[in-house]
Amino acid sequence: MDLPDFGIPPQLASRMSMAEQHEYLRTKLMRRRTLVTAGAVAAGGLLTGCGDGSGARGSATPSPATSKVHGSVVSPFGRHLAFGADPKTQMRVSWQVPLAVRRPYVRIGPKPDGLSRKIEAEVRALHTPGVTGVRPALEQYYLHAALDGLHPGTTYYYGVGHDGFDPASAAHRSTVGSFRTAPATPRSFVFTAFGDQGVSRAATATNHVVLRQKPAFHLHAGDICYADTNGQGRKTDGYDPAYWDLFLRQNEPVARSVPWMVTTGNHDMEAWYSPDGYGGQLARWSLPESGFDARTAPGVYSFTYGNVAFVALDANDVSYEIPANLGHSGGRQTKWLDQELARLRASSQVDFVVVFFHHCAYSTSTHASDGGVRAEWLPLFARHQVDLVINGHNHVYERTDAVKNGGVGRPVPIGATTDPTRDGIVYVTAGGGGRDLYGFPPGVKESYEGHVTHHDSVDTFQWTRSKAAEKETAEWSRVRYRGFSLLSVEAESGARPALKVSALTDAGERIDHFEVRRGA
Repeated sequence: MDLPDFGIPPQLASRMSMAEQHEYLRTKLMRRRTLVTAGAVAAGGLLTGCGDGSGARGSATPSPATSKVHGSVVSPFGRHLAFGADPKTQMRVSWQVPLAVRRPYVRIGPKPDGLSRKIEAEVRALHTPGVTGVRPALEQYYLHAALDGLHPGTTYYYGVGHDGFDPASAAHRSTVGSFRTAPATPRSFVFTAFGDQGVSRAATATNHVVLRQKPAFHLHAGDICYADTNGQGRKTDGYDPAYWDLFLRQNEPVARSVPWMVTTGNHDMEAWYSPDGYGGQLARWSLPESGFDARTAPGVYSFTYGNVAFVALDANDVSYEIPANLGHSGGRQTKWLDQELARLRASSQVDFVVVFFHHCAYSTSTHASDGGVRAEWLPLFARHQVDLVINGHNHVYERTDAVKNGGVGRPVPIGATTDPTRDGIVYVTAGGGGRDLYGFPPGVKESYEGHVTHHDSVDTFQWTRSKAAEKETAEWSRVRYRGFSLLSVEAESGARPALKVSALTDAGERIDHFEVRRGA
């Protein structure tokens, strides 16, 4: 059988360390060995594979190109979880296989050796055409199972399989994972967050810190994998879809038990699958379908966990800096956001509203601030008194004072408490998830816990509609850290609800902390 060239495309090799190049080639070799084994099995006359290879969402119909494969030689990998619209009763299980398989499913039960319930999975096959001299064509197979009707506050064990690979068998029982649904009534919990992860040693290190926090779930503020190198949302961007295989393998030790709630960054617009670039995201992720249109804006949704509501947005729709999808929703996303924030703020069950998206509302680092985000969404955040905004895009940690009417509503030094009903909103750039780091403007010092400098204004800029950089002086930049980092937030309910926000390095050391209390 013909096999593609498994070398590393030059554009990709230039941004990888030697260790990452080794892992890339090892993964490609594993794929080649699987193909060779499958060809040998097919020659023996076995027929147990499936998959239509037709696009982002497929069916379980056998394809002539991939049907003669025995399921026993195909091992699942890249397991990742996400909540449905109701985290108390819904979980989505997703994974990948290197070749099409027949009748994929999830087994689920109350203990590892009691996976009695079996749920059919959906196949979403993704075809990436080859580019001569740059990359070979690639077929990728993503599988998704919707688990509904679960009990709140319950630990479930699950395994993914297909004909020929049963996670309940003794041979594959080590692949069984677990998750826990949200509690029926609010109680304290922890969530973590970062953006701009990619594939690297630093990304693995931040994953380890995430696990140590024992979070109920993790927020990913976009620029997930960096298979698209340039992030302009065009077919001229450098791109290698096989980088997703590395990413999902890298994150499986965390994402198989911690729901990974992602949204859409500019590097996640992959123009090879659909005009809006979101065909790849639709194939690889199953996210809550609680936004205004899950097909055209898969990274837009909301969910409530305990006493905190979370709203994910697609800032590509409003970005002045990177306008590939500017106006993509025709205003529907902003209209939905206004209505959704009003609904959540009116709920007696919600103490706090956290919004996360990719492009920065306030940052002084390389990409600075996006005027489109400010123009479209900040008035809504203020009107509905959003409690915390989390962004990525700039590969640093930076945190504002409480911002009100475009200026400092109240200083929030490290360790302080802020009240959004009085002071304004704190904006956090948490873009140090693992991708190559940025810095701050020349002469601007870092300022973080244990290394605090005098608080000075910073000369920076924001992007305008004409994509010009408009200078501004930032009085609001309070904490700045250049290293890899993430957020860890403890949400407390009860008589004195609070969001206790900490920023941690990739070694787990704290560099910032503050509290959000309404009516404090």
